[in-house]
Amino acid sequence: MAISIAILDCDLLLHGRGHKTLDRFDIETVPDEFLLTTFGFPREFIYYLVELLKDSLLRRTQRSRAISPDVQILAALGFYTTGSFQSKMGDAIGISQASMSRCVSNVTKALIEKAPEFIGFTRDEATRQQSKEEFYRIAGIPNVMGVVDCAHIAIKAPNADDSSYVNKKGFHSINCQLVCDARGLLLSAETHWPGSLTDRAVFKQSSVAKLFEEQDNDEGWLLGDNRYPLKKWLMTPVQSPESPAEYRYNLAHTTTHEIVDRTFRAIQTRFRCLDGAKGYLQYSPEKCSHIIQACCVLHNISLQSGLDAWTFERTEATDQSGEDIDPTDTVDPEALRVRQELIQNHFS
Repeated sequence: MAISIAILDCDLLLHGRGHKTLDRFDIETVPDEFLLTTFGFPREFIYYLVELLKDSLLRRTQRSRAISPDVQILAALGFYTTGSFQSKMGDAIGISQASMSRCVSNVTKALIEKAPEFIGFTRDEATRQQSKEEFYRIAGIPNVMGVVDCAHIAIKAPNADDSSYVNKKGFHSINCQLVCDARGLLLSAETHWPGSLTDRAVFKQSSVAKLFEEQDNDEGWLLGDNRYPLKKWLMTPVQSPESPAEYRYNLAHTTTHEIVDRTFRAIQTRFRCLDGAKGYLQYSPEKCSHIIQACCVLHNISLQSGLDAWTFERTEATDQSGEDIDPTDTVDPEALRVRQELIQNHFS
């Protein structure tokens, strides 16, 4: 089926009068399948994004003959889900490659403004309890408030001779720390850490560590793998299990913790601009951090809109830089007691 798209005359773009938006692409005229395959999301979700971001996008484009919010959003979704400014994407919605880039920048900023509304640890007791029950049903670990892990996103080498972004595998990256619930909803997404930092170093400096250190209660804990320090509020696997109970706990921990890895794989697969297999993000570290954050916000918006988190999940495990456990870290005796009590009460 041929889709009629009007490509606008350059003189109109340069010399158009008034402050109207240009309707390069009429979303109403194209099939649902075209929207899903070209921009990665169904029609109703795109309509929702337009309403959500419209005011912010109009503020950013107060100039003659500005690009309409729906076209800006389609341009950004096209980039996020394909990782490319290919001319055919611009042709599909009637804008140039340079305009595509501006649209992505505008939409990225608009999404980041919305981050506090869609990413965060809830203060609602009923929601927290429901989340704990969902985690418990996975493998029997009680009082889990979230699972935490880091993931590297490949970026181009910064213009400055900066080795701080070179990770242990030798490529430039941003190390992103994610915390999610049992459904894959992000509770925290810190997307700005240089790739040379280990997961443990990122965690120690993170806002999540500060938040939980300041909480003086026994409400629950996060789960992290052995790259993270054992805390009263952060349960890690037993390094050298001996008893059957410790083995059962470790297995349950691995099964539950896998949720955060699945979530990252789903995000990276849905948003191909983050997929290292398709090349690295071609921007400064700061702009790359913003794009990653925008994709995390979109992930949560889509989940809260009823879309399936795992629809786009890759089946293969994500290849991340490994790191050794720091032997100089001292273990908190109280944290050891809390973990041992957890094992004794639920896995003996």
